[in-house]
Formats: sequence, structure tokens, C-alpha cells
Amino acid sequence: MGSAIRESLSDRWLLISLYIFLSIIFLLVAYPIVYILSSSFSSASAVIGGKVWLWPVQPTIFGYEAVFHYSTVWSGYLNSIIYVIAGSLLSVTLSIMFAYPLSIKTFYGRSLFIWALLFAMMFSGGLIPYYLVVKSLGLIGTRWAIILPSALNIFSVIIAKTFFQSTISKELYEASQLDGCRDTAFLVRVVLPLSKPIIAVLLMWSAVFQWNSYFNALIFLDNEDLFPLQLILREILVLNQASMSAMTMTPEELKRFEDMKTLLKYSVIIVSSVPMLLLYPLAQKYFVKGVMIGSVKE
Repeated sequence: MGSAIRESLSDRWLLISLYIFLSIIFLLVAYPIVYILSSSFSSASAVIGGKVWLWPVQPTIFGYEAVFHYSTVWSGYLNSIIYVIAGSLLSVTLSIMFAYPLSIKTFYGRSLFIWALLFAMMFSGGLIPYYLVVKSLGLIGTRWAIILPSALNIFSVIIAKTFFQSTISKELYEASQLDGCRDTAFLVRVVLPLSKPIIAVLLMWSAVFQWNSYFNALIFLDNEDLFPLQLILREILVLNQASMSAMTMTPEELKRFEDMKTLLKYSVIIVSSVPMLLLYPLAQKYFVKGVMIGSVKE
């Protein structure tokens, strides 16, 4: 009774094969990150010479000094944090407010709204109508031009709707109605506490999207004080690609300039990626549970 069930030889080989396969996938995903991190702390000559493989060679922080030399990097960090917090909270709020009624089968006009969402997800008006709408609303040159146009994510609405349908039972809703709980109170007191996994997933998706987004800022903002970090880092790379002419530089200045351009590429990637890499472990517990929505049917 107390002895463990022995695995068959085929099961053992299958398990070993899975471990080997997953280890290869892990190395393929992890090595580029390790290489970029090591290169950002290595000397330019070591990076150019192909000496960097796993650990930093001739360690230096010259690349990070070049990035943070620009005062606009700090304002870009602050702006990106504002856009991430405001945009994510607004996006998740709208997604839940839209998804919860659509998850109730007795909601009048439910099919019409679902088809309208699917149509809007499949087709768009294009860039010019998009710009004209934002301009007509008076959002050009303001923070709202970054936050409002991307506030409602249709895919997030569909995912949240699926979660509510599979998690919040009809019996739970009917029991709350018998206790005198109105729809708004039921949503706040019952549905939201039971929806932590999907809320964490939606927050994570929205935060990553807002943090990596730069195109809206590129076309809607003209004030550098409002630029997000991604656009600031793009400007730094562009300026260093086409700034000083080699004809006006001494050989020593030219070498230092080329070294800075080499390290700048790797340092910029690390600077822009660290906040999201630190955020993911905090939401990982709920994220893993939330992404399994719809994978198991009763």
C-alpha cells in the first residue's frame, strides 16, 4: 500500500525527452537576454571582437553612463510610469465594465454588441481617420492622446467575458439577488474578488503594451517633456547614428564615439526592459492561472 507506483520504461524516456526539450527551449530564450546583459557591461572592443559569450569581458558601465547622460531619460521614465498606471487602470476598468454584461446571457442586445466588437477587432479605419478622430477631440499634444485611444482592448474584453462565463455561476448570481444584492454591488463585492487572476492578466497585458508603445507618442506628441521612455531612447539612438561627422573628429574621438554607439544599443535594451522584467514575477501567480482560461471545459 505504501510503495510508489513504478513508472514504465517508456514513461521515463518520455519524461527525459521532455526535460531535454524544455531545457533547449529555455536556453534559446534565456541566452539572448544573458548575452545582451553581458554585452551592456562589457567593453566595446570585446563586443565587436566577439569575445562576449556568457559573462562581461573587461567590465564597464560606459554604455549606461551614455544613456543616463541624457536628462530626458528620467522624464521619459516618469512619463512611461504615468502612462502605464493610468492606461492600465482605465483599460482594465473599461474591459470589465464591458465584459461583465456580455457574460450574462439574459442581457438584451448581447449578440449585437459581441458582433460589433468582433467587427471592430477585424477591421479598422486606418491611420488617417485615427489621427483625425484624436485631433477632433482636442487630444493632440496632451497625455490623453496616449491614454484614451488605446483604453479599450477588444481582445481583453473577450478574454474577460469568457472568464466571467466560466467562473461566475448563475446560481451565485441568483443567490445574491435573493439576498437583496443589486447588480453593481454583486459586481464589486462578489465578481471582482473572484476575478483576481483575470484582472492580473489584463493589467499585465495593458502594462506591457503601454510600456513598449511609442508610435502614438510619435504622431500625437510634439512636446519632449511628455515623451515616454521608448520614444526618448529611440531619439537617443537616432541622434547618435547621425550626429557628429567623422570629418570633424580626431581618431580618439571617433573611436570613443563608435564605442558609445556599440554599447548604447545593448544598454538601451536593458534600461527599457528592466521594469517589465521586475513586474512579471509579482503577477506570475495570477498570470499562469489566468492564461489557462478556456483550456478546460466541464
